[in-house]
Amino acid sequence: MRKVITIGLIALLVAAMLVTAGCLSMSLEGRNKIAVISLSGTITSGGGSLLFGSIITPGLVREQLQKAQNDDAVKAVVLCIESPGGGVVASQEITKEIEEFKQAKPVVISMGTMAASGGYHISAKADKIVALQGTQTGSIGVIAQIPNVEGLYEKLGIKMQTFKAGKYKDMYAGVRDLTPEEEEIMQNMIDEYYEQFVAVVAEGRGLSKEQVRSLATGQLYTGTEAEKLGLVDELGDLDTAIDLAAELAGVVSPEVEYYEPPKLSLRSLLGFADAMQLRLLGLGAQDIMLLETLSHVYPEPQYLCLG
Repeated sequence: MRKVITIGLIALLVAAMLVTAGCLSMSLEGRNKIAVISLSGTITSGGGSLLFGSIITPGLVREQLQKAQNDDAVKAVVLCIESPGGGVVASQEITKEIEEFKQAKPVVISMGTMAASGGYHISAKADKIVALQGTQTGSIGVIAQIPNVEGLYEKLGIKMQTFKAGKYKDMYAGVRDLTPEEEEIMQNMIDEYYEQFVAVVAEGRGLSKEQVRSLATGQLYTGTEAEKLGLVDELGDLDTAIDLAAELAGVVSPEVEYYEPPKLSLRSLLGFADAMQLRLLGLGAQDIMLLETLSHVYPEPQYLCLG
């Protein structure tokens, strides 16, 4: 008799566990979430400056979007962009990641203080863009700078000997003036990247290339101006972007999940250590700022706002 009772209790317990699991599964399936992902800093494929600073990389964006993709409860994503732009290739990679992700789930951009140049590039193909009235955005253009430090080397008593194979191999070395032919090569490359940028904005915003070129002067626009020009869909804050994402996903009263930013990277720690080491070597703040300035010239074309 006791054995029968024991078996009955076990059966009841198993049944209760199955019911609980079923209810939990139904509860999880019924959840609707909007994932909020913060992207802050200069856009780059890797590396960084001598000084401490946040960056946005294709790998970071890919990782965060993959997390949202793998969570069935996430119905849409809001990307909070705070960036002056950055590398051409890195911006193009991130734009492609966003474009592919939005085939499965809506993507809404929430612009912060600045989302310009490359920051606008990675926003352009989202489903919707929301900006604050005072957001600085636009700056659609390309820049490359090749410093000529020949005079500095002379003052320091440094003489450079160059050995090269390839007619133009030393044109980016920064130890001589470019020839007219080399200047034309650089300008042609800049023009090509510019047209690529124009094409992304035209497709993403539903504008003609002629319309975009008239706006793509490299200038910054306020959020208010950008909305009037068709570069932004709505004016509002993060809550506005979240509501819009929910509307696009067809959900009501969604749960909002804020994805944690990545932990402090070894690269960032090493960059900070480099700056400290320079100080220990006796270099003053002005010396470090000069080195930082030299590290911020752009021999590789950039979608970067200098405003």
